[in-house]
Amino acid sequence: MRMVDIIEKKRDGLSLTPEEIRFVIKSYINDEIPDYQMSALLMSVYFQGMTPEETSVLTTAMAESGDQIDLSKIDGVKVDKHSTGGVGDTTTLILAPLVAAVGVPVAKMSGRGLGHTGGTIDKLEAVPGFHVEVSEQQFIDLVNKNKLAVVGQSGNLAPADKKLYSLRDVTATVNSIPLIASSIMSKKIAAGADAIVLDVKVGSGAFMKEMEGAQALASTMIAIGEQVGRKTAAVISDMNQPLGYAVGNALEVKEAIDTLKGCGPADLHELCLVLGSNMVVLAGKARNEIEARTMLEEAIANGKALEVFKTFLAAQGGDASVVDHPEKLPDSTFKVPVLSESDGFVEGIAADEIGTAAMLLGAGRATKDSVIDLSVGIVLHKKIGDEVKIDEPIATIHSNTEDVAVSARKIIQAYRFSNDQPPAVPLIKG
Repeated sequence: MRMVDIIEKKRDGLSLTPEEIRFVIKSYINDEIPDYQMSALLMSVYFQGMTPEETSVLTTAMAESGDQIDLSKIDGVKVDKHSTGGVGDTTTLILAPLVAAVGVPVAKMSGRGLGHTGGTIDKLEAVPGFHVEVSEQQFIDLVNKNKLAVVGQSGNLAPADKKLYSLRDVTATVNSIPLIASSIMSKKIAAGADAIVLDVKVGSGAFMKEMEGAQALASTMIAIGEQVGRKTAAVISDMNQPLGYAVGNALEVKEAIDTLKGCGPADLHELCLVLGSNMVVLAGKARNEIEARTMLEEAIANGKALEVFKTFLAAQGGDASVVDHPEKLPDSTFKVPVLSESDGFVEGIAADEIGTAAMLLGAGRATKDSVIDLSVGIVLHKKIGDEVKIDEPIATIHSNTEDVAVSARKIIQAYRFSNDQPPAVPLIKG
């Protein structure tokens, strides 16, 4: 096969054969195809798209390009969850112990963040002593014993995706449904879960800004999952404002603890129940989402979910006493209120601007080599629909430097006010 023929075929809108797709991935991983030819193929896919069959083969080839985790020694149906990313997205820290508390094994590999805040692994490292690196056997043993382990993603998990994404990032080909879907699903499939629940974000703080794109992405990922024999479900959730109130690593851990105690933000609590219900149903532990939701609500009310979280932290070397003493989490030196410049009601919040403000404080990574400050971030006090008076705090900046003017201005600019109270924003879009 010749790469130039494959590029020409896709450029002209024709479908690639499974053999051609596997040839491309294998050859690119082996450095037998130069970046300029792969860039040309990616741009052809960007404009011409891929059929469901092409996307499925691409995903499988990428999953098979590196390590594939065998979770067969773990009892039960292993369910994974993936979010397409947002601002204040703390769900994994809550969902993992919550669904484990009702008997669903969660063997999760998570990554670090690049952007406004850290990823799940960064957030967990805000807990003193917590270890994200364990052997594969320890990982399996922890899940069999406690129904839960969350570890750092293997460096050789779907390496084709890592190499392709780096190229997509610099060739303006990131925003392609088949390429996004295959990127996400290749890592989930390689990670070995039997079932996958997807949280597809839509709105100003999400990768997908419009509902049409979010629906297309969700449908494509579900189709991939089903074609490779994984039970798959998707929830489309709103990201037109940050989820919860906290944006920042240690701040989000504290908010997760509050949610597991039953006193967290209403939107974060609700999304975790919706996603968790889907996970429980896919695992075969409940007949429907209503039954599953009741089980999850009981696990929060009777304290079992919180106890599982403590056990999980301790089992991976973390100081579980932070659950009862959150003051042991990293804390910033300065807490600076951001005051409203208007009277009225909050009509909108540009979630991406809040995320950028948090990153500028040090809560996230501008580049992959950036060092995260786990103690800094933003706590919002007002969200869409809330009434605000001029000079009333709309947020508090947690910082280790006194100069927070740039972040404060971004927060103020992120808020949009109106004289009339706007209608409630639905959290679950589909």
